[in-house]
Amino acid sequence: ARYWRRAEILTDVQFCEIRYGGNPAAFLRGFKSIYLGLFMNCFILGWVTRAMVSIIAVILGPVIAQGRVLHLGILGQYTLGDPQNTALAICIFVLIPFTGLYTFIGGLWGVLVTDLFQFVLKMTMIIVLAWVAVAKIGGMHALEAHLQTIRENVQATGVTTSDPTAFLPDFHHGWGSSAIWTLPLLTFVVYLGMQWWLAWYPGAEPGGGGYVAQRMFSAKDEKHSLGATLWFNIAHYALRPWPWIVTALVAIVVYSPNGGLHPSAAFAANPEQGYVMVLRDYLPPALRGLMVAAFLAAFMSTVGTQLNWGCSYLVNDLYKRFLVRNSTEQHYVRVSRFITVLLVLASGYTAAQLKSIGAGWELVLGVGFGTGAVYILRWYWWRISAWSEISAMIAAAAVTIALSRVSFVGNDAMVYAKKTLITGGLTTIAWLLATFFTRAESNATLVAFYRRVHPTVYGWRPIAKLAPELPEVKDVAGNAFNWLMGVILVYGCLFGIGKLVFQQWGQGILLLAVAGVAGYLIFWDLSRRGWETLSGKQIETTTQVVSAD
Repeated sequence: ARYWRRAEILTDVQFCEIRYGGNPAAFLRGFKSIYLGLFMNCFILGWVTRAMVSIIAVILGPVIAQGRVLHLGILGQYTLGDPQNTALAICIFVLIPFTGLYTFIGGLWGVLVTDLFQFVLKMTMIIVLAWVAVAKIGGMHALEAHLQTIRENVQATGVTTSDPTAFLPDFHHGWGSSAIWTLPLLTFVVYLGMQWWLAWYPGAEPGGGGYVAQRMFSAKDEKHSLGATLWFNIAHYALRPWPWIVTALVAIVVYSPNGGLHPSAAFAANPEQGYVMVLRDYLPPALRGLMVAAFLAAFMSTVGTQLNWGCSYLVNDLYKRFLVRNSTEQHYVRVSRFITVLLVLASGYTAAQLKSIGAGWELVLGVGFGTGAVYILRWYWWRISAWSEISAMIAAAAVTIALSRVSFVGNDAMVYAKKTLITGGLTTIAWLLATFFTRAESNATLVAFYRRVHPTVYGWRPIAKLAPELPEVKDVAGNAFNWLMGVILVYGCLFGIGKLVFQQWGQGILLLAVAGVAGYLIFWDLSRRGWETLSGKQIETTTQVVSAD
């Protein structure tokens, strides 16, 4: 967070021409602006639109079938046919354009303000839904009892199962288990030991990036940037999941064909709709309307973020950088509006092509796997070059596409783990070869970056010698300590809240206390080392030194 804030840039793609130099850096900036801003961004928009289509189709299915959506009458039914088509049309022609409207008006500031309101609304309503759903089936103890009954019924059919309420995988099933409601040990090891540092995916980019980095750029100073990033991780990974998890468990209890309270063929055919089915069947009408509003808020929050993010790449890093360099701001605003319309149309097409939400997520993970290490090391190792990033991105995409045509043995989790290991390994080999067999960046480029960002001297020793006026930063141990405490803080909150949800009070309070101690130690260490703000100062220093040279 501190390094991103010191860079003083508008987008993380702009970082390419600060960290690297020459034609490869320019190519990388243009390539990433199209790859991320257009293709990947449209894919993410299509993926979240697909999720919203499922929600609308379940909630408004009867209304759509009667041709009464938006007073379209018979025209709506016979023109659009299946409720999924009508739901897709509502997303593309109503929800996304409305989101684009306030994105036009407010820009990033408007997105941030509406995000705050929408976060509060959707968190409130998903908690209400989880509470009501659990109460309707008799409480948490009844939920656990029903889940145990369903588990026994599934086992009676010959399928291996595990405890769906367990916080960790069932290691007794071995490395390649096909048991449901748990992960094979191999997949768990991949998640815990590799994915967090090796895989790029939206919102959790190793080394930072995307819309998370966009928020870092916008922070008042480094202290605010670091604090906001820490809060995002707590809210996103520890606070937000539990209401969704609880309601999903209720969906299993209610709709499972293996002993559910009200077995549903629709749920058996498409379990992804279970959450919305609970909303439809268990919330009273007034709360149902608020819940739909919360879903709309969540959808528009994501769409607004993605539209702003994609436009920033395509306008700032492609159009303004390579096509029209010296026009007026009004001109670039008009171009951004046109690009927003383009993104809306492309995302709708992508949503129509995706078979499922899960398929979209797997592809997003696949094309980013193996690139994460480069995005981390470019801050800490001077030898990383533009060709390192280019080769990593191309290799990851090529291997992912090639493996999509290969049939693997095992369940979905095992297939994912195998593809991940192969993609990550081949991509890592590719970018390492590119790093050592291509020329390093020029000393002028590396020294300018070192003076601007002032990274830790380890990994930058040859460059640090060329900038003797800067004091050496040796904060690897301190940063590693804070990283470890941050992991304990987030996981302590995640599991602590979960234990409280399942009414295991002692363990929950203990885990939250451990998380509180970890948070205090982070604050203590940063206060001890000082909250000195370097943002803005390094630009002036660099300018003075370059002028003197």
